[in-house]
Amino acid sequence: MDIRALIASLGISLTNALFASGLALAAFLAIHGALALFRRRLERLSDQSAHRPVAEVLRRTLARTSNLVVIATAVLIGLSALDLPPPWNARVGHLWFLTLGLQLAIYLHNAVKVTARRYFQTHSQHGNDGQVTIAHTLIIWVLQTAVWVIFALALLSNMGIDVSTFVASLGIGGIAIALAVQNVLGDLFASLSIALDKPFEVGDFISTGSISGTVEKVGLKTTRIRASSGEQIVISNASLLKDTVSNFKRMQRRRIVFTLRAHPDTPAALAARVPEAIKDIISAREQLEFGRAHLSKYDQNYIEYEIVYTMLTADYDLFMNTQQAILLAAMQMFADLKISTAPRAQQLLLQESVEDSAPELPPEARVRPAATLRSLPQGA
Repeated sequence: MDIRALIASLGISLTNALFASGLALAAFLAIHGALALFRRRLERLSDQSAHRPVAEVLRRTLARTSNLVVIATAVLIGLSALDLPPPWNARVGHLWFLTLGLQLAIYLHNAVKVTARRYFQTHSQHGNDGQVTIAHTLIIWVLQTAVWVIFALALLSNMGIDVSTFVASLGIGGIAIALAVQNVLGDLFASLSIALDKPFEVGDFISTGSISGTVEKVGLKTTRIRASSGEQIVISNASLLKDTVSNFKRMQRRRIVFTLRAHPDTPAALAARVPEAIKDIISAREQLEFGRAHLSKYDQNYIEYEIVYTMLTADYDLFMNTQQAILLAAMQMFADLKISTAPRAQQLLLQESVEDSAPELPPEARVRPAATLRSLPQGA
């Protein structure tokens, strides 16, 4: 059957066929021109920092426009101008859904990839971070698979196929699989949480519970930590996030509180000079911010000073060197003021018990235990 016979069988005149063809050609040129104009506009917006993220995603997404889909859309626009008999009108409706749905799925497929890649590039401090690569690949795969599954189900439903039973089967199967591998899924989602929320990254020194060390790798199921003593600690991601995690690498300031003790018989005049002397010692050092120094405790054993200062850097080696220098200067300050740091001497009183000092009695003077009485049988 040739084209003329097909057109005649559809009851379409030659004039209507030519009009539909012209309309399809005009629609193709209009769609192609609109896409080209929109792309040029997005390229100009990409140069502006305020619109750069959205413009980049849209520009790269529109770059995936299929020419075959554009041609099919133009042909369908031309066919829409014709009064087609059944079942061709229903078939044209299915083709509309297939064409537009396919192009929308292609757009979403590429938009997920571009958006996820841009997000991880923006929030990642290490370009070759394995954690970012794994999470990026996994998230893209899950979202793109979801896009195509939804499109396939929608297409089958548009064609008149009942997909409710299939969807219910997928739901029951998904629940069964989730229950079977819930521990693995827990670690998997914990890995995604670490990659997205970033409570710590590779190279950070963290502490959680009884575990502390430098993060070496964050995988899909476990995190590897290099302890300060040298061994490698492997902990599941879900277990790691259950406890509070302290990230020491992100410290910017370090607040230090320590105490100094002196003899309780120190005269009040000398004791009052200690806080000011401590303030002079701390204020004289760089990268330190003095907080306070007070006499906080006084009892029969010692007097105690509480000192607080802040380091403007989180360098631990510098902190230890600084604390050592402050303590040495405090020792010299106590020596200059002739204040003793020894506690009050404790006196131990030993008293001999009365029982131990009593003389031992002779055997005949000792108290004997009472005799046990028992009844005798009659006639005995």
